[in-house]
Amino acid sequence: MIDPGPGILLIADPFLKDPNFLRTVVLLCDHKEEGSFGFVLNKKIEQTLDELLNNFDGFPLPVFYGGPVQTDTIHFVHQYPDLIPEAFKIGDGIYWGGNFETVTALIKNNSLDQKKIKFFIGYSGWSDGQLNDEMKEKSWLTVDATKNLVFNTKDNEVWKRSLIHLGGDYEMMINFPIDPQLN
Repeated sequence: MIDPGPGILLIADPFLKDPNFLRTVVLLCDHKEEGSFGFVLNKKIEQTLDELLNNFDGFPLPVFYGGPVQTDTIHFVHQYPDLIPEAFKIGDGIYWGGNFETVTALIKNNSLDQKKIKFFIGYSGWSDGQLNDEMKEKSWLTVDATKNLVFNTKDNEVWKRSLIHLGGDYEMMINFPIDPQLN
């Protein structure tokens, strides 16, 4: 397994019981000694961006549940480092955050391809050493993020496609039941 770090996908083990992370894939944005954070890629919420933020009327962009921490905040990842200042590179062609006023103006001007930006409510966070402990427990599998997995894969396919991207014996996990005791 690849060590956790920015631009790494955390693929939930098929038998992970935490309902916040059941069959999820988390795009890790930062991983330091004092903690880690990222966004769940495959849990779309019912509300759209224009329903959550007043200044996006007429722009019903999808929003994803980034995780259980600070669910009153909006975050985004994108592929526009030249258009959105103050963004952080987290992977090959994948950037986190940046100037939100610029993003608002670009969206209102139809200057962004909606398939190259993804919005999240809340985020997934781990305290000092917590993610490393979960890695030792084998709660997560890791693989490098790709633009295709982050931006172009349907949310209900991200977990399966990430396991296929990981390859080898991990591919067969896509067929594992959620609870093997129910078989």
